[in-house]
Amino acid sequence: MSRESIVVVGAGISGLSAAWELSGGAEGPDEATPRIEVIEDRAVVGGSLATAAFADRTIDLGADGFLARRPEAVELVRELGCEDQLEAIDASGASLWLRGALDELPTGLALGIPTSSGQLKNVRGLSWRARLDAYRDEHVPVRMNIGEDATIGDIVRTKLGRELCYQFVEPMLGGIQAGRIDDLSAKSVFPALLEAAREGGSLMRAMRASGPVAPGPATTATNDGPTFFSLLSGVGWLPGEVARQLRRRGVVLRTGVTVTALRRTPSGSYPWEVDTQDTTTPADAVVMATPAIVTAQLLGTYDPALAQLGNVRSAGAAMITFSVATSAVALPATGTGILVPLGTPWSSGDTMLTTAVTFLDRKWPHLRRDDDVVVRAHVGRIDDHRWSEMSDELLIARVSAELNVLLESFGSPNDALVQRWPDALPQYYLGHETMVTNARVAASSLGVALCGNTYDGVGIPASIGSGRRAGREALETLHFSFH
Repeated sequence: MSRESIVVVGAGISGLSAAWELSGGAEGPDEATPRIEVIEDRAVVGGSLATAAFADRTIDLGADGFLARRPEAVELVRELGCEDQLEAIDASGASLWLRGALDELPTGLALGIPTSSGQLKNVRGLSWRARLDAYRDEHVPVRMNIGEDATIGDIVRTKLGRELCYQFVEPMLGGIQAGRIDDLSAKSVFPALLEAAREGGSLMRAMRASGPVAPGPATTATNDGPTFFSLLSGVGWLPGEVARQLRRRGVVLRTGVTVTALRRTPSGSYPWEVDTQDTTTPADAVVMATPAIVTAQLLGTYDPALAQLGNVRSAGAAMITFSVATSAVALPATGTGILVPLGTPWSSGDTMLTTAVTFLDRKWPHLRRDDDVVVRAHVGRIDDHRWSEMSDELLIARVSAELNVLLESFGSPNDALVQRWPDALPQYYLGHETMVTNARVAASSLGVALCGNTYDGVGIPASIGSGRRAGREALETLHFSFH
């Protein structure tokens, strides 16, 4: 009997996690493990998780940390035998830029949602009207009819008013996916908010009672331990380490190779043939760890539900990282960064490009040096593409000027690095959950499993969990015959 074969298309962290699960997970491969081949069109694995040398450090070009209160990433690091790489975040809190000044964000927020009106008493940049709206929610809450789903913006705006919605909540919640909360599905992005709104009383009280929350569909969070981890070698080191250990397990990893077609072969020994320009790999099952548009292109002809994935919109963003002499910059006394509301005025009728600022070496001890600090600015939203039309030099100059306003002082940088991620963050609009469910049912009937940040959340733990789920689903298909 021929050896069973599974092909994974895509070697971002989801695809690599699928291959890890397929090759035995924590236990490793055994005699029943199928042949596993991972095909990635980029030259390197990892997708948006990558590192670079910068200012005598190794810095992340994508996410610099991950939620510790979701287990998936921590579990994978431990299964790799790399627990000594974990580094807990060393600071907490953030500031919000309101009315031309920084306000320290209160503690106890639920993903940016206040959980009591008292939290807002020291936020000087909020108007009396915003405070009144918060007080009203606690004592005379606005009634709202919630159906199957609602946008985050609709819920927050209705329950807490426009100012708290757009000046206080959106900078954090919209930034998670570089989207607009008026478009993002509460059911898919923030299910705890939807449940809180359905209770019909005070939104803030309901959010306080819900306990710790994490972004993404059907997530759970705990109060135990640190809130975030990074890795001493950079989060972008993780995909390469997974790939290294997969190769030791006998997994075939091919990079710089594009899958051109997925063909059903009902009369052959294997139900699928996966084509590249030069090869054809037979497969009993396929894991698609590709962006939604690619999955739709390769599988859309097999089922309309899979073709629907081509309608998923994605936002791009960029990060500009600076090394600045310690003596030339004045950071807030506490916190890991700054959030900037959309539409914050800039010169000549323009608005600020910067949506958030991160103090990387305040968050992560391994990045600290005596002579300089590392500051990162984030730009870009689903409807703000200005950054994509600017050269690196112009972007650095513009963001430097904005930082000189957001911070008490921001001197001429020693070094700067621009990292652009076009179309990196899928948007979860109303109906997203239904579309994903239908696509997964259609794919499963074909012996295909779907994973990635289109389906189960955009964070690193969610992506790892999505990949491992797909790996388990692919193994289950081997128990059925598609021949």
